[in-house]
Amino acid sequence: MLFAQIGAQPVESRLTKRAITVDDLWAMGRVSDPQISPDGKWIAYTVTYYDMEKNTGNSNIWVVSVNGGKPRQLTTSSKADFFPRWSPDGKRIAFTSTRDGSAQIYVISIDGGEARKVTALSTGASSAIWSPDGASLLFLSESYPDCLTDSCNAAREKAQQSSKVKARLIDHLMYRQWNRWFDGKRSHLFLINTDGTGVRDMTPWDYDIPPIDLGGSTDYAFSPDGKEICFTMNTDSVITLSTNNDLFTIPVTGGAPRRITENKANDNQPAYSPDGKYIAYRAAERPGFESDRLQLMLYNRVTGETRSLTSNFDRSVNEVVWAPDSKFLFFTVQEGPYYSVYRTSVSGGSPKKVLSGGFIRNLRISPDGKFLVFQNEHVNFPTEIFRADIDGKNVQQLTFTNAERVAQLDLKPLESFWFIGAYGDSVEGLIVKPPLFDPKKKYPVVFLVHGGPQGAWEDDFHYRWNAEMFASPGYVVVMVNFHGSTGYGQRFTDVISGDWGGAPLEDLMKGLDYALAHFSYMDSTRVAAAGASYGGYMINWIAGHTNRFKCLVSHDGMFNTVSAYGTTDELWFNEWEFKGTPWTNRSLYEKFSPSNFVQNFKTPTLVVHGQLDYRLDVSEGMQMFTALQRQGVPSKFLYFPDEGHFVLKPQNARLWWNTVLGWIGDWIQR
Repeated sequence: MLFAQIGAQPVESRLTKRAITVDDLWAMGRVSDPQISPDGKWIAYTVTYYDMEKNTGNSNIWVVSVNGGKPRQLTTSSKADFFPRWSPDGKRIAFTSTRDGSAQIYVISIDGGEARKVTALSTGASSAIWSPDGASLLFLSESYPDCLTDSCNAAREKAQQSSKVKARLIDHLMYRQWNRWFDGKRSHLFLINTDGTGVRDMTPWDYDIPPIDLGGSTDYAFSPDGKEICFTMNTDSVITLSTNNDLFTIPVTGGAPRRITENKANDNQPAYSPDGKYIAYRAAERPGFESDRLQLMLYNRVTGETRSLTSNFDRSVNEVVWAPDSKFLFFTVQEGPYYSVYRTSVSGGSPKKVLSGGFIRNLRISPDGKFLVFQNEHVNFPTEIFRADIDGKNVQQLTFTNAERVAQLDLKPLESFWFIGAYGDSVEGLIVKPPLFDPKKKYPVVFLVHGGPQGAWEDDFHYRWNAEMFASPGYVVVMVNFHGSTGYGQRFTDVISGDWGGAPLEDLMKGLDYALAHFSYMDSTRVAAAGASYGGYMINWIAGHTNRFKCLVSHDGMFNTVSAYGTTDELWFNEWEFKGTPWTNRSLYEKFSPSNFVQNFKTPTLVVHGQLDYRLDVSEGMQMFTALQRQGVPSKFLYFPDEGHFVLKPQNARLWWNTVLGWIGDWIQR
C-alpha cells in the first residue's frame, strides 16, 4: 500500500489559506505512543500541548476506538501524563505522571475517575509495563548503586542538594552526557506490586539499564509466562568508548544476570515471541560505529542459537512487533525520506513490503493479528494515528487532532529530485515550496543541511527544523541527503566517516547547482544556508570554502575538531568518524577542521549555541563567533544559557525562529 499525499481534512475551512507561524507550530497537539487494548477495540495515546505564554507544556492520555470516531480524554492533569500501557485484562491503564512533582507511576480505570498513585520513590519512576498476570509493574527509576533502600537514596539526594559545595571530583569517563551531569545514580529496573507494595530493585548493579544511549524503543520486556525479564545493558568499563550494548535475562524472582548476546557491537530492543520460543532483537556488526546497519535477530531460548532474519537486507531495522501467531514479525525501515513497514517470517526469506510512502512510527499490531496501528505524518501534515489491514490495505486515519488548524494553513508537500553527486552516485534532493506559490515568480532559496551526519531530511513534520516554517516568509526550501545520509543503503551511509568535508560538500554543491539550474522559480542570486549539529559543522566548513551564499546560520556546530574531541561526551563517535584520536591521527582532524580555514571567512553568519550542549560544547559556538568577529565578518551569536543541543522551551523556540528568519530576511534581499 502506498500512501497518497494527505491533503484533505474532515474539517472544512472557508478562511483563505495562510502561511504557518511559530505560534501555529507550538499550538499543534503532538500525538504519540498509540497502544492497542487487549480486546483490540481501543487505542490509548498521548497528546502534548504547549502554552507559549506560560512557557510550559502538558501531556494527557486520550482513548479512541480502533474504528475511529470522537476520542475521549482520559486524564486531565496540568502537568505531564504519558507512557500509557494497558493492563492484561484491559480494565486499567498504567502511566507516568509528574502531577505531584517528580515522575511517578499511576494507574487509572479505563472508565475514568481518579488515578491511583502506585509509586512514591524519592528518585522518581517512569515507563512502566505490566507483568503478564497483571499483578505487578516493571518500571525505571534511578538509584545510587550502593543504596539498597529508598530511604538511603532520599538521604543521599538531600545531602547533595543541601550541600553548599557544588564542586565535583571526577575520576572516570564519562562524567556528563547530552545535557546533564552524572551525579552517581544509575538507571535501574524496579518491580512493584500493583497495590504499591513490595517494590524492589531488579538490577542492583553499577550499570545503567537501559544504557545511556544507542538503545531501542523499549529495552526491557517480560517473558510471556511472566517468569523472566530481558533487558539491555552495557557492562564495558569505559562507556564513552563503547557501543557494546548486550541483552541479559534474569528470573522475576531475582538473581544474577545471564548475558545472551556476545556481540561486541550494539544489541538492543528485546521482544519475546508470544509463544515464548524466541527473543527478537536488533544487532549491529561493527563495534564503535553507532550508525551501523541494525539487523533483525532471533535468539532461540531453548538452544541458545542466534540467527539474522535480515542479513541480506540493506536497511536498518527500526521498530519490531510480533504477529500474535509468532510466525511473522513486522518492522519499520527508513527508505529515503520515508519510513515503510515490512513483514518477515521466522523461517527466513526476503522481507515483504507492507506499507510505504509515509513517515510511519510507533507500529503496533492488533491482538487478533488482523490490523496494524501506527503514527503517520508528512512535512505538511502533523502526526496522527492510523490503522491498516494486516496486508497494508484499507488505510484509515483515526485521529484528527490538528485538522482545524492545518485546514487554515497553506502547507506544501515534499517534492523530490535526483542528481549525480560524489562517486558518480545518484543523490536525492528535496524541495518545499512557499505558501501561495506562483510558478511564474522567482523566490529566494533557503538551503538546509541536516545533522547526524548519519541522518536524513525526511517527510516528517519536524518541530524544530520545520521546512514549512523556513518556507513561510516566501522562500523555497532545498535539502540534499548527501553521502552519509541514512535510508539509502549502508555503503551510502558509511562513506562519510573520515571524509566529513569531502563527498558531502560535493553533494551539497552539486545538488544546489542542479536545483537552481532546473527549477526556474528559484532565484540563484538570493540563497542562504543553515544547519545544525553536523549541519552546523558543514555551515562552518562552507564558510571557509565558498562565498556563494548571502548569509549562513550555524546552530550547535563543530568549529575545532580537536577541541570538540576533548569536550564531547561520547568519544566512540569522534574516534570512529576521524579514525582515531587527535594524537593518533592528527592529520585527519586538522584536514577537516573549519578552524583551519578562518582566513577565508567572508559570509555574514549567525551562530547559535546552548550552554547545556554536552555533545558539542558551547565553546565550539564561541570559537566560531570569535573567529568571525576577528575577521570582521558581519555576525551575531544567539546564546541560550538554559538549552542544550536542541532548543525545547516554547519562548526560546519563538526567539530562535524570529532571530533565524530575521537574519535570513535581512541578508537574502540585499
